[in-house]
Amino acid sequence: MVQELHSYYLKKVEPNKSCLLALRSIIFDQDTNVTETRKWGMPCFCYKKKMFCYLWTDKKTDEPYILMVEGKYLDHPKLEEGARTRMKIFRVNPRKDLPIKTITKILKTALDLYRKGVIKVKE
Repeated sequence: MVQELHSYYLKKVEPNKSCLLALRSIIFDQDTNVTETRKWGMPCFCYKKKMFCYLWTDKKTDEPYILMVEGKYLDHPKLEEGARTRMKIFRVNPRKDLPIKTITKILKTALDLYRKGVIKVKE
C-alpha cells in the first residue's frame, strides 16, 4: 500500500507533484491520528480510520484540490460545493505559493468535527 501511495505522487508532473506532496505534508502536520490510504485511486486521509479528506486533481484544469468529506458542515468562502450535497473542495493553484493559513484553518475546522464528536469515530 505504501508503494502505491508514493507512486501516485511520483507519477504526477511538476508543479502538481510538489504541490500535492506539500499538501500531504500539511495534512499530516494537523494531527498524529491522521493516516493515509488510497480509495477510488486517490490519496485518502483518515482521522482515527474515518475518512476526512482526499487529494485529487481536477479533470478539466488538472489543478490539485482538497476534497473535504464532511464539507456540508464547513462554512468557508474558499470551499466550493458545486453539485455535491456532502463534500466540498478547496482548489489550489500549483503555480502560486500555497495559502497555508487558509488550508490549515479549513483542515483544523474539519478535524474538530471528528475530535468534538460531531462526526463519530471509533476510539
